Amino acid sequence: MSDWQPSASLDALAARASLLQQLRAFFAARAVLEVETPQISFATVTDPAIDALCIAGASPQEPQRFLQTSPEYAMKRLIAAGAGDIYQVARAFRQGESGRRHNPEFSLLEWYRLGWNHAALMREVADLVGEVLDRTGWQVWPYAALFQRVLGVDPLNDEVDEAQLAALAASHVGNVPDGLDGDGLLDLLMSHCIEPTLRDAGIVFVTDFPPSQSALSRLISVQGRAVAARFECYVDGIEVANGYWEQSDADALRARFAADNAVRRQRGLVERVPDERLLAAQDSGLPDCAGVALGVDRLLALQLGADSLSEVISFDWSRA
Repeated sequence: MSDWQPSASLDALAARASLLQQLRAFFAARAVLEVETPQISFATVTDPAIDALCIAGASPQEPQRFLQTSPEYAMKRLIAAGAGDIYQVARAFRQGESGRRHNPEFSLLEWYRLGWNHAALMREVADLVGEVLDRTGWQVWPYAALFQRVLGVDPLNDEVDEAQLAALAASHVGNVPDGLDGDGLLDLLMSHCIEPTLRDAGIVFVTDFPPSQSALSRLISVQGRAVAARFECYVDGIEVANGYWEQSDADALRARFAADNAVRRQRGLVERVPDERLLAAQDSGLPDCAGVALGVDRLLALQLGADSLSEVISFDWSRA
């Protein structure tokens, strides 16, 4: 049996250790506090695009718990308790994501800046990514502008309906999975048509997402249209980070969770009970802040020119 050996080389593991030191030095120089939060919790995300790994209770009376898909909820509870600017390098877990750029267990760098919006946080993400990858310069593209440039359609136009998106996907992608809603079709077009055009563009931030893709970000008005105050950072066409100007209104968050569960019902997915501890923290007053999650494994793969995450993870999913 040969699969006892690591999937990554020892040189890659040494590079991982150096990267972790570099990340910690980056935040130490900016007086951002390193924290740790639980990897297992009673609650998980309601996001219909994310499936959490469940852990059964030790007895029928004990409720199931979840391996965390990110440390976001617990970190926001710390912020509401007065922790200030914080960061964490955490293990995160997501059901069913395994492949060249996905592993069900992975490393996330997540951090929050009080008093910042997503535009300010983008600049810090650019500083960190540029430092790690020895890159200079970066671009910002609004979501709608990319779709107009590549596909000739404005996804924020109310007159663009699911039938038009389905036809567009069929003409550009080919076989379109059955049952995709509007956001599912947009995600398909993004991954198959938009992202490939970013491969030669270096560091790119995509901003101003549709309100239906706001996740836990707040909504803002840009040129008279409502958009999500969030960004995704791509390097050579590979998504490495996802950041928000955080929604601090607890009632708006409750409505967001309810909408997520409505989509879950529509898609035949298990509904998730909203995290009441997070909502209680929001009720107590979450300071105005922006936060971002960055994939450490993907960043390391880009630094080393690795083709697959298995080359930078000590034991990938097939060997864990």
